[in-house]
Amino acid sequence: MRFVTNELDFYHSHNPRSLVKTYGSPLYVYNEDILRQRCKEMMNLCTYPNFIVNYAMKANTNIHLMSIVREKGLHIDASSPGEVVAAMAAGYTSAEIMFIVNNASAWELKYAIDLGLIISVDSLSQLEAYGKLNPGGKICLRFNPGIGGGHHEKVITAGDGTKFGIMPGDIPQVKELLTKYNLQLTGINHHIGSQNRGDLYLDGVHELLTIARQFPGLEFIDLGGGFAIPYNKQDGEKPMDLQALGQSLDKFMNEFVASYGKKVTFIVEPGRYIAAECGVLLGTIHAIKDCGHARYAGTDMGFSVFARTTLYDAHHDVEIYREGNAPLGNDTEIINIVGDQCESGDYIVKERRLPLLREGDVLGVLDTGAYGYSMSSQYNHRPRPAEILIQSDGSIKQIRRRDTFESMLENMKEL
Repeated sequence: MRFVTNELDFYHSHNPRSLVKTYGSPLYVYNEDILRQRCKEMMNLCTYPNFIVNYAMKANTNIHLMSIVREKGLHIDASSPGEVVAAMAAGYTSAEIMFIVNNASAWELKYAIDLGLIISVDSLSQLEAYGKLNPGGKICLRFNPGIGGGHHEKVITAGDGTKFGIMPGDIPQVKELLTKYNLQLTGINHHIGSQNRGDLYLDGVHELLTIARQFPGLEFIDLGGGFAIPYNKQDGEKPMDLQALGQSLDKFMNEFVASYGKKVTFIVEPGRYIAAECGVLLGTIHAIKDCGHARYAGTDMGFSVFARTTLYDAHHDVEIYREGNAPLGNDTEIINIVGDQCESGDYIVKERRLPLLREGDVLGVLDTGAYGYSMSSQYNHRPRPAEILIQSDGSIKQIRRRDTFESMLENMKEL
């Protein structure tokens, strides 16, 4: 396990403490080279020729980062009209955006129809709503293959007990609705959950392709995403084996096409894998205290800034940056790192052995590029942090301003 005082590999020789002094604390920092590399890895995942990578932009919606993702050739998976607006601001066209929604209103569906987006719905009810709005149109359906997985129950998005997808047993009703509204089913998709490695993901792909065979004439099949990244790097966790996954996917794709009689397009939709490792959240320790048998380091990184630990009990490695790169020492202790929200569940780290922390230390919470800022809020009326990008040439670009108290009041002012 390592606890560095200045991680030059990520920061391109910029000192994290200097970044906080310049741009404020807390602060989201992104590395352009890592983002580009993850995009490249996904684009090269398979050799099958009709292969597309859709970036699931819910992971990180910053338009400056998405413009880089677009430059690398990825399309977009959007889940709301707001995400569509952001994608288009990043340069995406309607043809490059897949609108995968859950319990969408008629207004949202009409919005996507008018833009000419590829639209996926995930229930019989939503299919009927779409048919009424756009009879004779093209549609994609999200199925629940009966297999779900993930690092926490709240990120499992298929199988029993989840709200997502049409069950295979409902296929006869699906076909009736397609006929009733003269709809053309152009594609199907699924997503079993997040932080899945090869075997379970491939089981889900197998089940989805079994469903696909019941619908002749498909143009594309979206195999989902949820690819794992190693959040426990300090304890030696390794990345998933992309080469083995790609080889297995190629085999599935080629065998399916041979039996299906048509060269359909295959899609994967990673979000976390693209964005997570390019981001670090910097924050500052403002208090150290003991309460009963527990010890706490209090920071300015409450769950309005970073919610994953509170929501999912997620693990994130941390690094410590001390004034003047002073040594951290050999002594360690079990400590909790908590935020500044008035909530008992406001944690960044729970009961982890770390060097003795001090007030004024700057902490780096690693692998926070996905579901970090995108899940932030203004709870307790705290401003959301700024975001900066360390570009490939080492220069820094600020890609989002920090909220101000005035900006947070703007939408409440009398019209």
